[in-house]
Amino acid sequence: MLSHFQNLIPSGSTIRLAAAISAGLSLSTLSFTTYATESDQAFSSDSTRPVIFVGNNWEGSIDVIDSENYVKIGRINGIPDKHTRMAEIIFNPFRLLAFQAIRLFIGEGHDQLVDDMYSTQDGRLLIISRPSYGDVVGIDIASNEVEWRFRVKGIRSDHMAISPDGTQVAVSASTGNVVHILDVNTGEELGQFPSGDSPHENVYSKDGSKIYHASIGKVYTPLDVDFLDFTKGKRRFQVVDTHSLEILKQFDMADKLSEAGLDHLSPAVRPMAHTPDERMFYFQLSFLHGFVEYDMQEDKITRLAQLPNLVPDMPITQYVNDSAHHGIAMNGDGDTLCVAGTMDDYVALVDRETFNYQILTDLGEKPYWVTSDKTGENCYISWSGTDQMSVINYESGEEVVRIDVGDHPQRIREGYVPVNWTAY
Repeated sequence: MLSHFQNLIPSGSTIRLAAAISAGLSLSTLSFTTYATESDQAFSSDSTRPVIFVGNNWEGSIDVIDSENYVKIGRINGIPDKHTRMAEIIFNPFRLLAFQAIRLFIGEGHDQLVDDMYSTQDGRLLIISRPSYGDVVGIDIASNEVEWRFRVKGIRSDHMAISPDGTQVAVSASTGNVVHILDVNTGEELGQFPSGDSPHENVYSKDGSKIYHASIGKVYTPLDVDFLDFTKGKRRFQVVDTHSLEILKQFDMADKLSEAGLDHLSPAVRPMAHTPDERMFYFQLSFLHGFVEYDMQEDKITRLAQLPNLVPDMPITQYVNDSAHHGIAMNGDGDTLCVAGTMDDYVALVDRETFNYQILTDLGEKPYWVTSDKTGENCYISWSGTDQMSVINYESGEEVVRIDVGDHPQRIREGYVPVNWTAY
C-alpha cells in the first residue's frame, strides 16, 4: 500500500521541502492525550520474562529476543493501525506533506515507523514512538492491539526515555520543540517542557529526579557548511527537574566548545553516556568521529576523544542526519565506553581514563545505536545497514552473538513480556 504513496511527493526543490518541514516545527497540530518509562528492577519473575526489544524502524516491527540465551521468541507489529493512520494522512494535505518530508529528509527514502520503545514493568504494554505518524502508542503485547495513542506536538515523534520507576516516558516531539511526559499505562500527558530545535536525546538520572536532554537542530537540511551553521537552529543541552519540569540548567554547547578551543566542532549533542555518579558525561556531536568529555560539576569540556575516520573522502553532506557516530554507552563499572561508528561501520571500545580504543570491524554496516545490558557487562549494537544486532562483551572485547532482525534496526531496549508470550 505504501508504495502507492511514493508518487504523492509534492513537486518543488529540496530546499523548499526542507523549509516546509522546518515550518512544521512551529505549527500547532492537533494534540490528543498520553504517557511512559524503564526500570532497573524486575517486576515479577513469575509473571514476566526479561527480553530485548529491537525496533526495526523502516519495517514497523519489533523483534523480541530472550535476554538470557539470545534466541528470538517473537515479533510485535508496531503499526497494527496502519490503514487507519494512512487514511488520515492521505486526506490531509498538511499531514501528507509532513509524511513525505520525513520520508525524504530523515528516513533516507523510507517511512520511520518504530523509533523507540519501552515495555511496562508488568510486560503488558509496549510503548512505541512512531516518527512518520507523529505519535506514541501503547500496544498490548498479548493482543498486539493499540490500547492508547498520543499525538505529539508538531509532526514527528523521536527518542524516548523511561523513568527508573517505570511509570512514565519522556518523548521528544522533534518538530514541536517540546518534550512530552506521558503515563505509560494510560497515555495521559503529565506535562511537557520546552526544548531547542529538534529535541532529541533524553536520559533519566538514576534517582529519577532529573532528565538530561539535548536538542540537535535541523539535521535534515543540506546546509552543513560552516558559514551556514546558524541555519541549523537552537541546539541546547538541558537538565530538567522531573517533578516541576523546570529547567535547572541550560547551555549552548557552542559556548562550551569555544571555551575549550574546540569551536570548529558542531554544537549538536547526539547520544550521550555518563559515569555511574553522573558527573562526567560523554557527548557525541554531529559530524564528529569521536566524542567530548564534559564535567557536569565544573560545567566545562575536559577532553576530546578522536576515533578513526574510515571515510575521509566522504562529504559530510552524505552523513546520515549529520551523524558521523550515533550511539554511545558505558559499562557497569564506569571504565569502558562502547561507541557506534555509524559512518565508519565499526564499534569502538574505549578506555574511559586513557581514551585508548579497540576497533571492531567487519561485523556489520551502519551501527545506529548502542546500549548496555542491565548487568553492565555487555553492550548491544544495532547494525541498521545489514539488519542485525550484536552483543559485545566489554571485558573480552569480543562479539558474543549476532542476530538477524528486521529492516533497519535502530533502538534496542531491555524490558518484559508476559512469561509465556510468543508471537510471529
